[in-house]
Amino acid sequence: MLNRQAFRFRRAVVFGAFALTAFALPGAAAASQLFPFILTPPVQAAPPVQAAPSEDEVAPFELPARLKRQVVNYATREAPGTVIIDTPNTYLYYVLGGGQALRYGIGVGRDGFTWSGTQTITKKAEWPDWTPPSEMIARQPYLPRHMAGGPGNPLGARAMYLGGTVYRIHGTNAPETIGTHVSSGCLRLTNDDVIDLYSRVNIGTKVIVLPMTERRADLGRTLR
Repeated sequence: MLNRQAFRFRRAVVFGAFALTAFALPGAAAASQLFPFILTPPVQAAPPVQAAPSEDEVAPFELPARLKRQVVNYATREAPGTVIIDTPNTYLYYVLGGGQALRYGIGVGRDGFTWSGTQTITKKAEWPDWTPPSEMIARQPYLPRHMAGGPGNPLGARAMYLGGTVYRIHGTNAPETIGTHVSSGCLRLTNDDVIDLYSRVNIGTKVIVLPMTERRADLGRTLR
């Protein structure tokens, strides 16, 4: 009896050592070949990593229909080529003549920063640098003292300077602000629209800025 128990013990030790050696071989495949009766659990693949959308895949901002550049009926005695800013309705009209105008959606001054009057365009610049005036620095001391022109510049692709004021008609890198009262008095268009307007106006072009109190609903009716 004792010899038989010893034999069984010895066989168990040898079998265990052999099994450990088999599983030490590289990969589970070696163990399954030596012990085909041992089932190994299936390996679950890691879920695919979702790549972040590239800048080209991000849908561009689209203006509401009323703010898109369009030719409209516009009754005015001003000469063709005049620019009229409809401050309360956030429109800029470029007078075409014959009772029509090209209308652009714009962003205007926020509460307390609107203004009115007649100016002329005294300077034009492509991809202008931005030097915030001292009054703006006093209100917002965190602003840069100077920023070179480019896509990240708040003045956008073009700027048209109005008389001897600090105000400009310019582009923007924030098209979602078109149609709002957001600026410190400047008049902003999308970069596409400001490039179009820039190609139409000249130094000396008359610019009329209407006050917030002048709402004329009969002007600027869309052509049908």
